[in-house]
Amino acid sequence: MPEAPGYYTEGPEALVVNLATRGDRDAFAELVRRRQPWIRNLMRRLCGSPELADDLAQRVFLLAWRKIRQLRQPDRFGAWLKRIAINEWVQHNRKRTPDWVADIDDLPLPARAAAIDEAIDLDRALDELPGPVRLCIVLNYHERMSHGEIVESTGLRLGTVKSHIRRGSKRLRERLSAYGESA
Repeated sequence: MPEAPGYYTEGPEALVVNLATRGDRDAFAELVRRRQPWIRNLMRRLCGSPELADDLAQRVFLLAWRKIRQLRQPDRFGAWLKRIAINEWVQHNRKRTPDWVADIDDLPLPARAAAIDEAIDLDRALDELPGPVRLCIVLNYHERMSHGEIVESTGLRLGTVKSHIRRGSKRLRERLSAYGESA
């Protein structure tokens, strides 16, 4: 495969996005190259499975390619792509667990034979959270989105987002307490 021209690899993202919106496959391939690690990491944080994260990331980029001509603001590509990723994860989670909106307080704590030890890490602790709580935690702490941005991206109510973040953070602190203050 020939190397992409410099304006793809070195050009500002808005220019590359603009080319992709006109159907330029090489431009879109460059966008995938630039954004794939970020999307894969977001999906891995959300689902806890590298294999599933790869599958979901691939779906995100396929959907983005199909919809890229609808993007009117090339400088907002990152936010647009993140929205597609969040929607893809929510749709996957809804198919897997129809009651994905269950409240964290209504769920029983996972039965554990032993106390949390050093082998428990953040990804496992995140994986124990219900889907919408994990989504809010990852978007707030990992993606540094504000509560308002999370509301806009997920369609959840502001009070629900705040509650999920507060309760999820508390649950994570409990699960990671063996790490002390660094948790």
